Amino acid sequence: MENKKISIASDHAGISLKELVSEHLSREGHEIINHGTFNNDSVDYPDYAKKVTDDIISKVSDFGILICGTGQGMAITANKQIGIRAALCYEPEIAELSRSHNDCNVLTLGARFIDSNVAIECILKFINTPFEGGRHQDRIDKI
Repeated sequence: MENKKISIASDHAGISLKELVSEHLSREGHEIINHGTFNNDSVDYPDYAKKVTDDIISKVSDFGILICGTGQGMAITANKQIGIRAALCYEPEIAELSRSHNDCNVLTLGARFIDSNVAIECILKFINTPFEGGRHQDRIDKI
């Protein structure tokens, strides 16, 4: 497993899960860029999604992880950025397919709806699954 550079952010609803997965990934040797939030005060998720997507677009990071209450707001926001393909995942198989078939570069998670162990499994599948290319690249080129 190759170590990755991962940008991560959450809103107030996702802060606990963000901190837990950041610590796990750091222990595994991945470089984490933590864009916050850093406390439980209410914040606007689009502000944090932008920080992570900027890192992906500028190639500062290999992957992005965005966490909010449902994961949906972060996914919608991230996917508005050119060059971002964000996938909302609740199980490892979807995370794996989002990489192998869609070459997604941002994973979004819903902290209120996913177990922390499953979230870590999703992240590990996501960052360790290569893009298959071929017919899948042809489809991505149409986006």
